[in-house]
Amino acid sequence: MVAAVRVHKTGGPEVLTFEQIDIPAPGPGQIKLKQHACGVNYIDTYFRMGMYPSPVGLPFVSGNEGAGEVIAVGPGVSDIKVGDRVGYVVGLGGYAQERLMPADRAVKLPDSISYEQAAAMMLKGMTAQYLLRRTHNVKKGDTILVHAAAGGVGVILCQWGNALGATVIGTVGDEEKAKLAKANGAHHTILYRNEDFAAKVKEITGGKLCDVVYDGIGKTTFPASLDCLRPLGMFASFGSASGPIEAFNIGILQTKGSLFATRPTLNNYVAKREDLLATAKDLFDVVSSGKVKIPINQKYPLKDAVKAHQDLEGRKTTGSTILIP
Repeated sequence: MVAAVRVHKTGGPEVLTFEQIDIPAPGPGQIKLKQHACGVNYIDTYFRMGMYPSPVGLPFVSGNEGAGEVIAVGPGVSDIKVGDRVGYVVGLGGYAQERLMPADRAVKLPDSISYEQAAAMMLKGMTAQYLLRRTHNVKKGDTILVHAAAGGVGVILCQWGNALGATVIGTVGDEEKAKLAKANGAHHTILYRNEDFAAKVKEITGGKLCDVVYDGIGKTTFPASLDCLRPLGMFASFGSASGPIEAFNIGILQTKGSLFATRPTLNNYVAKREDLLATAKDLFDVVSSGKVKIPINQKYPLKDAVKAHQDLEGRKTTGSTILIP
């Protein structure tokens, strides 16, 4: 029996229960991990609340990101062996001392990446990778707007965007978060609670506006995000921290400058194993080089997952949050 955090009924943070569960031997194509760190992400709250339905029904073990040591491999697994250090993003099962997972979703960690770094960045860092390199391929001279620039994905987008030669504008909730965003590569910050961020973007850019907006906030930043884009610009909505964007009249993309809008998700970008490995390698390389650092600003024992979710939803966290099993 091992400790895990499960959801028996959907609801607020209080529905996360710390309990003992049994993890069987790995089946065909599976590996068993002894976890060293578990990532905490906003998407975990969507599953906990029932906004995203659990693919395995109830109860389920929360969490979909982590890193650990392989302690058993199932039949048919050839490229991963006992003793390998791996990181992953896999639907559910993450908040536990041990877990089973498909071997083809595990990525071997280079020596330069620690378990805690991996658990803090596999989801957020690979999300930043596809947003910056594939959804809109950021080039030197681009101007990008990053909402929630002090958040887990935000600080990575700011650093990496800066390293690619872009001018980075970040929106944040308060002065402390503005300092954090600037320390992580944002050239300009906007306090979105006090300022009209679209007007401020226009002022900062001298009316030229942005090539791309990366929005993990959702409801409260739409449709003003579209007013931050130059003609033919890209609106990438990858999260719903303030609630989902409701159906909108697609005609406004035309009237605001033949804009592009997308709602991407990591799962589609790394569905093929070769894409998963290439995305992870790009992330590991940029972190190993020192151009992007992964700030782990909150660590909680596994048993304190309720507090981790309360702090995350209460906007009390910055950078990455992990649980230590």
